[in-house]
Amino acid sequence: MEKRRVAILISGRGSNMTALIEAAKAEDFPAGIVLVISNIAGAGGLTKAAESGIETATIESKPFGKDREAFERKLHETLVAHNIELVCLAGFLRLLTPWFVTRWDGRMLNIHPALLPSYRGLHTHERALADGVKIHGATVHFVVPEMDSGPIIMQGAVAVLDGDTPETLAARVLGVEHRIYPDALRLVAGGGTRIENGQCKTEASGSPDDTLISPAII
Repeated sequence: MEKRRVAILISGRGSNMTALIEAAKAEDFPAGIVLVISNIAGAGGLTKAAESGIETATIESKPFGKDREAFERKLHETLVAHNIELVCLAGFLRLLTPWFVTRWDGRMLNIHPALLPSYRGLHTHERALADGVKIHGATVHFVVPEMDSGPIIMQGAVAVLDGDTPETLAARVLGVEHRIYPDALRLVAGGGTRIENGQCKTEASGSPDDTLISPAII
């Protein structure tokens, strides 16, 4: 099986990157992680990637100042030079311009710590708790020029508990992220998705009982 060549873009410790790398070690996984790029020198995830035998690169965004497109041209050139087919954002702390996003349309994935389209942007857990929601979670989606708005590939949810803090909720959501990001990449890389009218369609089924109710009355 020929694996799709994947690059992961990071800015920090890369916990979702690690989940993707571990999943991609399976022989039947349809994608291979061949490159990890950070826009911040010394990001913790670079060491983790190198320890897994994956090529790493640093393209610092700071020297480019406000010229976001110039930074992205360098990033794009590096991806093309490595024959990258799919890009996964994993804690990549940059807002990407339409110039870059359109070049990777349908080939760039991101994970967001909320059930989109709710809670786009930052501080998702604090906002969810402030609203008193009973179910929260994470979303893997294709990247489009508008932030946190691309076609949704996969979502995972957790129950929100009365005693939750942003930290405890974030920890449980992170566990869901580490499950759904590799699964979403498997789906996309394996040809199991298609875009129709701005929505991601797939033949994959839902959870076994198709429900998550919170709070559950036992």
